Amino acid sequence: MSREKKNIINIITLGCSKNLVDSEVLMKQLDSNNITVVHDSDRKNAKTIIINTCGFINDAKEESVNMILEYVQAKERGDIDNLYVMGCLAERYKSALKKEIPEVDKFFGVNSLEEVVKAVGAKFKKELIGERMLTTPAHFAYLKISEGCNRSCSFCAIPLIRGKHKSKPIETIILEAEKLVKNGVKELILIAQDLSYYGLDLDQKQKLPELINRLSELKNVEWIRLHYLYPANFPFEILPLIREKNNICKYLDIALQHISNNMLSAMKRNITKEKTYQLISEIREAVPEIKLRTSLMVGYPGESKADFEELKQFVSDIQFDRLGVFIYSEEENTYAQKNYKDNISADVKQMRKDEIMQLQQDISSKLNAKLEGKTMKVLIDRKENDFFIGRTEFDSPEIDNEVLIPIHTKKITLGKFYNIKITKANEYDLYGE
Repeated sequence: MSREKKNIINIITLGCSKNLVDSEVLMKQLDSNNITVVHDSDRKNAKTIIINTCGFINDAKEESVNMILEYVQAKERGDIDNLYVMGCLAERYKSALKKEIPEVDKFFGVNSLEEVVKAVGAKFKKELIGERMLTTPAHFAYLKISEGCNRSCSFCAIPLIRGKHKSKPIETIILEAEKLVKNGVKELILIAQDLSYYGLDLDQKQKLPELINRLSELKNVEWIRLHYLYPANFPFEILPLIREKNNICKYLDIALQHISNNMLSAMKRNITKEKTYQLISEIREAVPEIKLRTSLMVGYPGESKADFEELKQFVSDIQFDRLGVFIYSEEENTYAQKNYKDNISADVKQMRKDEIMQLQQDISSKLNAKLEGKTMKVLIDRKENDFFIGRTEFDSPEIDNEVLIPIHTKKITLGKFYNIKITKANEYDLYGE
């Protein structure tokens, strides 16, 4: 006999993969209460909407507010009965949002999971800690190893929103990973605001090397991927593990933000230009096959033309495998907002972003062209139109290169690994058979 289902709840997630994990934990709690829960669904029969918001930069905040207003209208039309808002935007602007959008039934901050569960008439189950309903394809999952951040970057509001860095105990993470793997997950993507800091709040020691070593020993974990390392106090002990362990991806995502000493100092990044070049050199020397992803910021207050030219030279020198660019936006109560005037026009900011991205496009084109004729291990994520779409160990979901394989090639199963010969490449996609 099928279990009785109550009202359908649709959870909409905006922002980063850390938010996605929070939504997945919430979904498991609701499902365990016999509530039908869907994610980012356009199903018309969901009577309760929970929006998990982002409050990181202006564009993200705007997207979150627009999404709330869209469902306020749906509520006014009678299409939905209840509207709840949680996450970073709600944490940061709860008072203002309550006043401006009173149609929302309740706002919840970032650490209010239990309250959200109770608000929809469900019972919070502590025994489910570490369990989630995956919204990603069943073969990969994000594994959040800490909350918050202890860094003092001048432009960033994350510590104001999510608080101080709080590492999850290793045993808790291992238990969660084991549950994921038991359910078919082959790729674990480690995420945190700052992986480099992991463990320092537990016993004054960087414990990322110990954690990834333990994870690499779990049976059936094929890939472990590291996202968002901080360059200052980089945990060099992870490099021999990445080099020697076959299931730790030779891929690192290190947010460097800038290269000119003027900017690094103003941004409070605790690293210099010289040490940044040295860091990258040491990483590549230790793991010759490594692929590096970074994110950079343009248009920070006081960024001169000379600073920007240094940044362009840096991108040319290093030849990053993957690169993204953020435009500086003023965030309330950050050091930058309190101490610097946002003195670079929107047009100049956009032009600088476009210049870096054009430079990176050319670099990516050249690097990808070198892969033509090579055979690579590829994990198949999905089927889309006339192609199966997968990734190599050097590519993270949604943000990096994809490998497109014509569906007529042979019988291919989603979530499995295949050796694919790369037949053609462009700046952001590889084609194979």
